[in-house]
Amino acid sequence: MPDQTAQIDWRDATPVSRRFDDPYFSLQGGLEETRHVFLAGNGLPARFRPGFSILELGFGTGLNFLVTLRAHRATNPGPLAYTSFEAFPMSPEDRARALSAFPEIAPEAAELTQALRAPGPWTFGDVTLRIVEGDARETLPAWESRADAAYLDGFSPARNPEMWEPALLQAVARRLKPGGTLATYSAAGHVRRALADAGLAVERRPGFGTKRHMSVAKAPA
Repeated sequence: MPDQTAQIDWRDATPVSRRFDDPYFSLQGGLEETRHVFLAGNGLPARFRPGFSILELGFGTGLNFLVTLRAHRATNPGPLAYTSFEAFPMSPEDRARALSAFPEIAPEAAELTQALRAPGPWTFGDVTLRIVEGDARETLPAWESRADAAYLDGFSPARNPEMWEPALLQAVARRLKPGGTLATYSAAGHVRRALADAGLAVERRPGFGTKRHMSVAKAPA
């Protein structure tokens, strides 16, 4: 199998995928973007409860996981399972460099760096992290669990269309529990239509930073 490690260019402290020519997090503030899009978009941390499960497409730097981990620890609601699907994992060196831009989560970033030196899954107190490497179009259909919330954080649909194909979005929708939610920074019409066609109730909300809109969706209860 060819090397699938992400190839990174740097714009100051921001990592940019060479393959997709897209930054890994908002140039206006990665922490605030994650809190706005993925936490608030999924009603978190208020919805956390014992046994809560999160599905993510696009682990990237691990920033979404670390922000979620910190929010979860602040509320102490019991076990959380976090499963992320990643086709092009970052090298440990690039991840550490990217996360150094966020001193607020430095303790959690150090934990992640240490943990990833060993094979997964990885435990962080009550939180269990699994990273499934490979094309999500192949790996997600084989995932037999269900999620209470989903983070869609692939690169831009215009630059990474494979991550936003209707069949993959339908696979995500099928793995949401009844009443489960989904959030993404993307407000592209074809993404919202695909989610609606998958049976989800889709809503457009104000986006973060320079993005006017984002999308959230909910599975029928």
